[in-house]
Amino acid sequence: MPDATRAISTTCDRAVILAGGLGTRLRPFTVVLPKPLVPIGEYPILEIIIRQLVRSGIVHITLAINHRANLVRAFFGDGSAWGARIDYSLESEPLSTIAPLRLITDLPDRFLLMNGDVLTDLPYARLAAHHVESGALFTIAASRRTHTIDYGVLEHDAAGRLTEFLEKPSRDYMVSMGVYMVDRRVLDFVPPAGAFGFDHLMRDLLKRGERVNVFPYEGYWLDIGRPDDYARAVEEFDPVRAGLIDRV
Repeated sequence: MPDATRAISTTCDRAVILAGGLGTRLRPFTVVLPKPLVPIGEYPILEIIIRQLVRSGIVHITLAINHRANLVRAFFGDGSAWGARIDYSLESEPLSTIAPLRLITDLPDRFLLMNGDVLTDLPYARLAAHHVESGALFTIAASRRTHTIDYGVLEHDAAGRLTEFLEKPSRDYMVSMGVYMVDRRVLDFVPPAGAFGFDHLMRDLLKRGERVNVFPYEGYWLDIGRPDDYARAVEEFDPVRAGLIDRV
């Protein structure tokens, strides 16, 4: 067993992948296929993720599905083709990003939670180890992004006099990658019914003083949420393929 596989198997042996979204922002690509089955190179995006998880030592994977669930089930089956054990949690209504967890009754004390449209070479073993060592309830993998305002920005005083002019200013942000390490105690904060998202959970945990950690990652990451993101992923896949498919 590779060292990285051994490392993650002692800290995390389960993943939940959120694969039930409508993929509205990715139309027209999702008119026929559910978003997790949209191809990047010769693989559906969700297959790339599953291959990465298996190589990292996470072989028990639960797919939280809703929209066109039958197609996702038909493609992945029980996961044996990838050396995984795949089971399914079916939502009868859209539940957002966190509420689907309450439908899964056999979650371990800690597990990986991630969106099913993330293209990244994030080392899951390092994320899991960081989470365990920190003692946090929830750990967010984060990537740095620069946002540029495409206008000249004006600052003025109460009398309307210009005090500062900034031409297309930029600002760096740390943003969520849609990949998390989670302690099962998070379920104590999830309401018993209705949709409940990542944003709701973060506000509640901060309000209650619970420890939430950020795991900054400077490597490759794309959120395949919009047509331009998808076009970039397709264009970049061959150059980064080895790091995505072969890296543990």
